[in-house]
Amino acid sequence: MTSSIAPFPSSSSVHPVLAEVVRSGFTEGSHRGSLVVLAADGSVELALGDPAAPVFPRSSNKPMQAAAILRAGLDLSGERLALAAASHSGEPFHLDLVRTMLAEHGLGAGDLQTPPDLPLDPVEAEAYLAAGGVREPLTMNCSGKHTAMLAVCLRNGWDTATYLDPSHPLQRLVGEVVAEAAGEPVAAIGTDGCGAPLMAIGLVGLARAFRTFVLAEPGTAERRVADAMRAHPEYVAGTRRPDTWLMREVPGALSKMGAEAVQAVALPDGRALAFKIDDGSTRALGPVLARSLELLGVDAPVVSRIGRAPLLGGAVEVGEVRAAF
Repeated sequence: MTSSIAPFPSSSSVHPVLAEVVRSGFTEGSHRGSLVVLAADGSVELALGDPAAPVFPRSSNKPMQAAAILRAGLDLSGERLALAAASHSGEPFHLDLVRTMLAEHGLGAGDLQTPPDLPLDPVEAEAYLAAGGVREPLTMNCSGKHTAMLAVCLRNGWDTATYLDPSHPLQRLVGEVVAEAAGEPVAAIGTDGCGAPLMAIGLVGLARAFRTFVLAEPGTAERRVADAMRAHPEYVAGTRRPDTWLMREVPGALSKMGAEAVQAVALPDGRALAFKIDDGSTRALGPVLARSLELLGVDAPVVSRIGRAPLLGGAVEVGEVRAAF
């Protein structure tokens, strides 16, 4: 990979401020992090912080996990494949499809090893609780992915009780797909919030992986995942989520956020970005994503919508979280 920028700083360097918190004209806080923007040819166009250092991409790894499920032989498409790569909001149509997929493969909600949780979307969580709902594995935002993992295990005769063990055949395949798409070895393996193994790669590798998916040949596992996510973005996230807005309103965009304020996006011509906010604050995610999209040359109304992060004082808007680069 070639680049006109200076070498990446060491991992001990203090990362730059990517977003600042401005209230009543006074800067009361900031969020540091690392970011990379790739040009269409895959070269590094902009690097802030240390985007070569490994991070846990969290749910931004889900497209690679879904591709591994396809490579292992599970025939998914459309909304089902999008849901396999999702951090769904827990809206009724999400939960209905998870139930349907479980039933299609002779599974039940009790087979899921996701931790009991409420719907990810606060509006949905409030409605769910008001209706008498309780935390369940099915309502956890990764239940679609786990359903697909269980289904492919059944197809291959793999043990379903240990499908989350890093040594399980499925999880070893996931690691291979992540390393191949990122163009770098997996630096560490941890445990994600849903209990699944989590593969660490650099932000450059994460952006490269998303670029790999949008540029993959039609019919490949990678391209099938990218196409399903872009065709059904509401199943990847939800009706009130930036990933959905971006994939719906910017033709060909592939977008997936991860916990701890990780984000990756690729455009159909190969331009891509990835970043992580050091403190994991999701309030900085929208403004940083919007600014990064501007640097990629995306000119669409959705960019302003994603970037808007107002601060309130006495129920009146008195400031904002805004990008600082």
